[in-house]
Amino acid sequence: MLAGKGVLAIATLAMLTLAACSGGPPNLMNLRAAGNGPDEFAILPPKALEMPKNLTDLPAPAPGEASLTDPTPESDAIVALGGRPDKSAGVPRADNGLLTHASRFGRTAGIRDELAASDLEFRSANNGRILERLLSVSVYYRAYKPQSLDQQAELQRWRRAGVRTVSAPPAQKGE
Repeated sequence: MLAGKGVLAIATLAMLTLAACSGGPPNLMNLRAAGNGPDEFAILPPKALEMPKNLTDLPAPAPGEASLTDPTPESDAIVALGGRPDKSAGVPRADNGLLTHASRFGRTAGIRDELAASDLEFRSANNGRILERLLSVSVYYRAYKPQSLDQQAELQRWRRAGVRTVSAPPAQKGE
């Protein structure tokens, strides 16, 4: 009887250990919704209906294709920031000076892939302990603590250098 309980305890421990080690990419910030309600940030309102200048110029209906009233948040953001969403390939000629200035010290061609690999390695190394992974405890702040900026020390450094910091907020409790 006692041996059966020991085997059951070892099997349960092995299952928990395997469950903690499995999964996809490391998730350091474990946030869960409090209820089963809708996510208000996932709801995008449709664009307003407009009367076209000429009804014969309307596109033919295409089932499954995007509608003129479908939200396009990425294109809308590009327009709001002064860009042109139809010019997504390459750098516009008007921005060549900006690109030249930004890359004056050189640039790495595959920087996005390099940073993604480095970030995955960092998150894998700081994924939390077994029980933290089992219980979905957020370890994000602890993992990134060495990289965080002490804003009050940085503010004092700038003030000692003689830079005016009139809009800097006062220190909060715990800073």
